[in-house]
Amino acid sequence: MEIILSDFFQRALAGGLLIGITAPLIGIFLVLRRLSMIGDTLAHVTIAGVALGFLINLYPLGAGLVFAVLASFAIEKLRKAYKSYAELSIAIIMSGGVALASLFFTLGMGYNTDVMSYLFGSIYTLDTQDLYVVGAVTLVVVVVITLFFKEFFLLSFEEDAASVSGLPVRMMNMLITVLTALVISTAIKIVGALLVSALLTIPVAISLLIARSFKSSVILSVVISEIAVVGGLVIAGVWNLAPGATIVLLLIALLILTMAGKKGLST
Repeated sequence: MEIILSDFFQRALAGGLLIGITAPLIGIFLVLRRLSMIGDTLAHVTIAGVALGFLINLYPLGAGLVFAVLASFAIEKLRKAYKSYAELSIAIIMSGGVALASLFFTLGMGYNTDVMSYLFGSIYTLDTQDLYVVGAVTLVVVVVITLFFKEFFLLSFEEDAASVSGLPVRMMNMLITVLTALVISTAIKIVGALLVSALLTIPVAISLLIARSFKSSVILSVVISEIAVVGGLVIAGVWNLAPGATIVLLLIALLILTMAGKKGLST
């Protein structure tokens, strides 16, 4: 149990708790708008930015964040160009992200091990600078969602009605996508690019099964996310397991238990 009291574990816990707030806050709007796969897309683009950061000796997480934000603008541009085939934008940007990541991997073979930690998560290596970045992103996300909660709610359920009512739909769409990019780019060092979508979607999936209102679903998804983060980190610390994997598997276990409980009550 000594590991739980160590400095690196405390930093990991702080970073995990912060992402545990922002991921489901953004995730619920993505799920309702059927844009769950945007998480994987921006995660792959972020990895390309991280790889470039290592290649040219820049702060990797910062480079990944810039790539993710630029990709979010590109996604919205393509979504506007292909209104009837909006999912094309996600597929195109994901392909570009994977291609760039592969290219940067081959140009910098010496740092591949470091980049791999971003693929699978390396929450125990979070330093003070990383925590400042995660904290800043958390503050931005919470403030923006608090200010535009009603607008995002309307946009998620009825985009046409939002447009007719005078809501700046294009700006709101861009804002959600940029916030998603910020969250994903900071979350990949915690759970990894391959698992980051789980934090965006699974807490939301659980909350939608049992919540009775949209607001309660938002709150419940954050609570579930935090439980999984803390529980997953403690399990990983005590039994020396991969923390990103334990967090996600705990979320899946909670989803299965919730579905089983709901089915049991309905029979």
